[in-house]
Amino acid sequence: MENKNTQLNSSFSGAKVHPNAFVDSSAELHEGVIISKGAIVGPDAIIGEGTEIGPNAVITGRTQIGKNNKVFPNVFIGLDPQDLKYKGASTEVIIGDNNTFRECVTINKATDEGEKTIIGNNNLLMAYTHIGHNCELGNSTVLSNSVQVAGHVKIEDKAIIGGCLGIHQFVHIGYLAMIGGMTRVDRDVPPFCLAEGHPGRLRGLNRIGIKRSGLLENKDFDLKLLQSTWNLLFKSNYVMSDALGMASKGKLDISSIKLCDFLKDSISKERRGPMPLVN
Repeated sequence: MENKNTQLNSSFSGAKVHPNAFVDSSAELHEGVIISKGAIVGPDAIIGEGTEIGPNAVITGRTQIGKNNKVFPNVFIGLDPQDLKYKGASTEVIIGDNNTFRECVTINKATDEGEKTIIGNNNLLMAYTHIGHNCELGNSTVLSNSVQVAGHVKIEDKAIIGGCLGIHQFVHIGYLAMIGGMTRVDRDVPPFCLAEGHPGRLRGLNRIGIKRSGLLENKDFDLKLLQSTWNLLFKSNYVMSDALGMASKGKLDISSIKLCDFLKDSISKERRGPMPLVN
C-alpha cells in the first residue's frame, strides 16, 4: 500500500506520512507507521509500530491501533456510533495487532461514557464489513465480504462468518463457530457449531474447522464426548435447562464445558437464546 511518493514527515519521526495526508499534530504515530495519500488521522488516535494506513482511510476519535495492522483504502475507524442513544460521549475503539481491514470496512466507537468497541489480534475483516458500536471481536476471526454486525455483538476466537449477512444486536457467536453466507443471524451461535440458512439454523458441529484448528491433537479435547454432549443438548427431548443439568453431572472435556457454559449464559434472563437446530 505504500505510495512511491510517501515521505518522512519531520513532525512524526520514524513514521512515513504522505504529503497529501492529514495527521493531527497531537496524534501518536509509532516507528514504521505508514500513512498513505489522502488518509486522515485525528487528534486522539494512537497507531502502533508497523501499521499501514491506506489511501483515503479515516482514523478518528479515541482510537488505539496496535502493531502491524494493514488498513486498506477507504476504511473508516472510530466514527460516531449509528445509535440514536449516542449523546456525544468520548468513547473508544481498541484494536490489537496483525489485523487486516480490507476496502471500505467501517468500525464505530461505543455509545456511552467509559465503553469500548474492541477488536483483538490476527483478524481478517473483508471488504464492506461493518462493526457496530460496543462490539467485541476476539482473535483470529474471519468476517467475509459485506458482513454487517449490529451493536453489542460478541464474536469469540477463530469464528468464521460467511459473506453477505447481518448479525442482530446483542448476539453472541462462540469459539470456532462457522456461519454460512447469507445466513440470518438473529440468535446466539454456540462454540464449535455450524450454522446456515434463512432463518438461521444449527446444522451440527463444525468438524472441518475443529480438524483444521489442531484441537484433535490436544489430549484434553475429546470429539466423541463433545458430540455426545451436543446430542444431549440439541437432539434429545429435554428442554435446554434440564439437558444442561444432566450434562453437568456426566463426564465433560474442555470443549463440552465451553459449550455448556456458553449455553447457560445464552438462556439466562434477558438473552435471546441459541439458534435452534434445523428440522
